[in-house]
Amino acid sequence: MNFLHEQAKSITRRHFFGRTGMGLGAIALHELLARESQGAAPADRQPHFAPKAKAVIYLHMAGSPSQLDLFDYKPMLVKHNGQPCPKEFYEGKRFAFIKGVPNMLGTPFKFQQHGESGNWLSDLWTHLPKVIDQFTVIKTMTTEQFNHAPAQLFLHTGTMLLGGASMGSWATYGLGSENQDLPGFVVLTSGGKTPDAGTSLWGSGFLPSVYQGVQCRTQGDPVLYLSNPAGMTRESRRKTLDTLKTLNEQQLRDIGDPETLTRIQQYELAYRMQMSVPDAMDLTREPKHILEMYGAQPGHTQDELDKASDVRTVYKGDDPTLPNNCLLARRLVERGVRFVQIYDWGWDHHGASPGESIDKTLPIKVQQVDRALTALVTDLKQRGLLDSTLIVWGGEFGRTPMAQKEPKEGFFGRDHHPYAFTMMLAGGGMKPGVVYGETDELGYYPVGNSVTIRDLQALILRQLGLDPLKLSYPFQGLEQRLIGVEGTGKVPEGLMS
Repeated sequence: MNFLHEQAKSITRRHFFGRTGMGLGAIALHELLARESQGAAPADRQPHFAPKAKAVIYLHMAGSPSQLDLFDYKPMLVKHNGQPCPKEFYEGKRFAFIKGVPNMLGTPFKFQQHGESGNWLSDLWTHLPKVIDQFTVIKTMTTEQFNHAPAQLFLHTGTMLLGGASMGSWATYGLGSENQDLPGFVVLTSGGKTPDAGTSLWGSGFLPSVYQGVQCRTQGDPVLYLSNPAGMTRESRRKTLDTLKTLNEQQLRDIGDPETLTRIQQYELAYRMQMSVPDAMDLTREPKHILEMYGAQPGHTQDELDKASDVRTVYKGDDPTLPNNCLLARRLVERGVRFVQIYDWGWDHHGASPGESIDKTLPIKVQQVDRALTALVTDLKQRGLLDSTLIVWGGEFGRTPMAQKEPKEGFFGRDHHPYAFTMMLAGGGMKPGVVYGETDELGYYPVGNSVTIRDLQALILRQLGLDPLKLSYPFQGLEQRLIGVEGTGKVPEGLMS
């Protein structure tokens, strides 16, 4: 009896969990291999209820477009242009750069109403009016953050801190991908830079790393390090992966680390992607009229694209990467990719110099997205994909009704504004032609019907058939969710068809 007692005491807590993990790991490996033998993805899951959308294309304009110069027409603001801002709009408020008493800034652009919805659009948009009735336009978005990186993180990961799981990761964790030869979550960038929050915006955070976004490029190797090293054939790579798989399976049995499952899956996916990704990313396969519709320009080298999209030359209007990415997004969702995230940098119009004055830079950025966004909606609709694909367009916050720089200085811009901004959604079960909410006469605050970041996150998940309250993952003793541990999952009424 004493011998058994001493033996029991010798089993440490670490040893206990290690042995337990081996058993759980073996069960998980058995399930993984069983699914692979049946041709199913390990992440393949059923939605909580019937989805309205099968895929999402999220176009994030990093830096944040000025809603007051694009969508939210305010004649009263134009009337009071150049006059001192009322105290209640700046006293006790936090701004990124505004100091002292700012002057009101009416838009220098003309506005007209378009479509049956009567949507107000500035004359910077030349193509969007053709499809504006396909969009649900939310004019009363609000956020809790007023600096770029925290606001971007809050929007895309549900927390303003690093380490959260991105929206695309949550979508693929909840639903998987419909194409086993392509990643479920793909990221495309344009504008010469990644957003201020960096690659954390498409990281998997506490979710298994197999759900992180895969960044693709329009030229060269679509995915870095995907090609075989010099001297390695596809057959020799297959043999190498088979050996690695055997070793990883043994490690899983010995240690039980769930990330070993991720490693096995990633190696196998990378092998399959060598054939599928180049085909999906090859824009030269598109007919000429489709390329012209988007304004896409295949055939550039990566160096040429990087130079064209550099932030200091992007305002020449010759950056082809965003139109290319919009066409690639259509090709990807057409092939079963669940979530395509496009980040376009260059929308931060502070007017810090004459060359960056909002009346000079905003028209060029709109020109780059206008044609491509319109083509994306048109193309998806004509292929019967718009109803099942949710398009989201917008930034991380809005721009102030006050000028950051005095117009009399010859250049001007707008500061960050978290209290009211505009976002657009189309397809994927959204109600077309809806203009949701209104702001006050100066465009400062919502007048009822405000929509929070949590509301938007819940809306996107619900359109995918995912319950924002039930989609969770245990981490640090809590059930983590995209909408936050204490999020309500509220979805605004009247936006869904």
